[in-house]
Amino acid sequence: MAKKSVASLQTGSKRLTKAIKMVKSPKTGAYMFVESVMAPEFVNDWLNKK
Repeated sequence: MAKKSVASLQTGSKRLTKAIKMVKSPKTGAYMFVESVMAPEFVNDWLNKK
């Protein structure tokens, strides 16, 4: 039974991508890194927005 429950958990997994971009802080002028985990389809939209 344990093997069957583990196999059923693996079928619901999704492919995710971790995206990291460098953003300049308007307050201090220093650069910081912003990270986000999302589906691969949304990476380009997230990187292009300010």
